[in-house]
Amino acid sequence: MVLAAGRGLRFGGDTPKPLLELGGRALVLHALRSAVASGLTPVVVVVSDDRVERALPATVQVARNAAPEAGISSSLHAGLRALESDADIDGAVIGLADQPLVGADAYRRLASAFDDGARLAVATYGGVRGNPVLVGREHWAEALELRGDNGARMLLRLHGGVEVPCDGTGEATDVDTPEDLAALEHRLLEH
Repeated sequence: MVLAAGRGLRFGGDTPKPLLELGGRALVLHALRSAVASGLTPVVVVVSDDRVERALPATVQVARNAAPEAGISSSLHAGLRALESDADIDGAVIGLADQPLVGADAYRRLASAFDDGARLAVATYGGVRGNPVLVGREHWAEALELRGDNGARMLLRLHGGVEVPCDGTGEATDVDTPEDLAALEHRLLEH
């Protein structure tokens, strides 16, 4: 699951943050490339803006967040509701559209942790927690009770979880401000 319904208020302007470009490609498409390349299915993208939905490939499932102003929990709710009717899905690996450098192997490593028994897990980079995050189905009801900007990290705080080292798979650098985007663009140009 890729959460791409944020309003991006710190950026100003009319362009939704998931559509801001990094290296000539929308942030959401960078994030989505890794989610799709992980091989995990289905891939659900949570959106709140029609323009973001139109930018997505037809191969992904779209979930609508009608109330993005309610915080990240509302996006988590929309994504989980899109998956809950499929009894074959036992967990969700959740990434963010504004973290374009998270790699496909991070998603795979969290799925592997699930296969090894983890029901809550988080990717770490250099020992620091990042994304994606794994939430097993047994935690979905509780996740659907979260409010505001309390997402899967709140479940990890309440119940602990497995830390999954994802060094070498990418990085969980956030693009929260125009300065963040410019710094990341600069880094990509240097390489």
